[in-house]
Amino acid sequence: MTGDVTDLPRLARPADAPAPGIGIVHLGLGAFFRAHGALYIEEAMARSGGDWGILGVSLRHADLRDRLEPQDYAYTACELGPEGESLRIGTAVRSMLVAPEDPDAVLAAMADPGVTIVSLTVTEKGYCHAPATGRLDFAHPDIVRDLADAARPVSAPGFLCRALDRRRKAGLRPFTVMSCDNLPENGALLQGVVLDLAARMDAELARWIEAECVFPCTMVDRIAPATTDADIERLARRTGIHDAAPVMHEPFRQWVIEDRFVDGRRPALEAVGVELVEDVRPFEHMKLRCLNGTHSALAYLGYLAGAETVSDAVARPALAGFIRRLWDDEILPVLTPPPGVDLAAYTHALTERYANPGIRHRTWQIAMDGSLKLPQRILGSVSENLAAGRTPRGLFLVIAAWMRYTSGVGEDGQPIDVRDPMADRLRAVWQDGAEPAAIVSGYLAFDEIFPGALAADPAFSAGLTEALADLLRDGAEVAAAQYA
Repeated sequence: MTGDVTDLPRLARPADAPAPGIGIVHLGLGAFFRAHGALYIEEAMARSGGDWGILGVSLRHADLRDRLEPQDYAYTACELGPEGESLRIGTAVRSMLVAPEDPDAVLAAMADPGVTIVSLTVTEKGYCHAPATGRLDFAHPDIVRDLADAARPVSAPGFLCRALDRRRKAGLRPFTVMSCDNLPENGALLQGVVLDLAARMDAELARWIEAECVFPCTMVDRIAPATTDADIERLARRTGIHDAAPVMHEPFRQWVIEDRFVDGRRPALEAVGVELVEDVRPFEHMKLRCLNGTHSALAYLGYLAGAETVSDAVARPALAGFIRRLWDDEILPVLTPPPGVDLAAYTHALTERYANPGIRHRTWQIAMDGSLKLPQRILGSVSENLAAGRTPRGLFLVIAAWMRYTSGVGEDGQPIDVRDPMADRLRAVWQDGAEPAAIVSGYLAFDEIFPGALAADPAFSAGLTEALADLLRDGAEVAAAQYA
């Protein structure tokens, strides 16, 4: 097949696809949710019925809406296994709004009585919180705007507060607010920032949310790399159909949800493999520290060493050995496994998932927003090792690699496109040829990232200084090999 793939027939919603009513509004409709939660919800409706159609909301840009709308919001979910690809058409998304175009339409949709769940995948930075404390950052530009203009919220907490206020004033029950982001105790954190904002807006609103609204914690797991133009072209040439918004994902998936919903209203997710539990924390700690923690390790060390993807990184013996020892010596010893889970088997399975050649998960993509990710993925394990009298040299090297990455210049002398809300401030620490001890001191001064007690621990600063010196002298791959 030759020619422009956009000349091909456009993907269309299958004629026999169900047309459920909207029961869920999802803020931050991106590739991950369409490759994970939306597919589970579609399967739950196929199994048990219910009006759980999804209205997606983009809080920033119209691009995804513009890609999906001509396809009636259907899209291809492409499973990338070691043996090849398998395809399905996702149809649970029924429509999409772009918040900056019409904030009132978004609020009206969230306030609709038929909507009983508002879910979110807005990444760590979408919560407008200080990672070191978990509290709302009232100096965040989006929060400042939300407090100044009640009619046109811009942040996820702002939309949640305004929509819940509409329901309260209309005498309606609140919706369940369900975070699907990689944050420890994500439901509790989200409840905290929403209550912080609501209390500043209206004390009565805050009391109503605290008494009536539910914020279940969740743990989500599926590797879903960003879709590239090459993916779109490859898929079009395989199928003869142009899909402008497919999603790529690995075969593995897991969703663990605290079974707390307003009035018990939710899809029958347990019928399709979702784990409904009383306490999500053991699952989220396992995933955040074992998977996300080593993903960040491979992202920073791998990128600096020249590995473009995670599978490229674990193909290097030094980096593969590094994460195995990181699990065995520094992560698993301070981790309580979920009931019935064998942590050694879990990490072995992670190794196989990382090595999947079908998944091109770029180290640069994973490295984004490290100032927000490290507190959840790395610093908890560091603190607990230090408290137990152990020196987590491998975790120190991961943090040092993040510092080196955020300098904005790689080991090859080429510039790094650092995507982080603190990028300019982090890069400034490296000015004037500072020595490792001064660089570490500069980073530890960022109390948004490092809790005060940890930053003040002499063993922490000394360990980071030694790790950074090793990294600057030997390079990422050699430093990882020496540890492993």
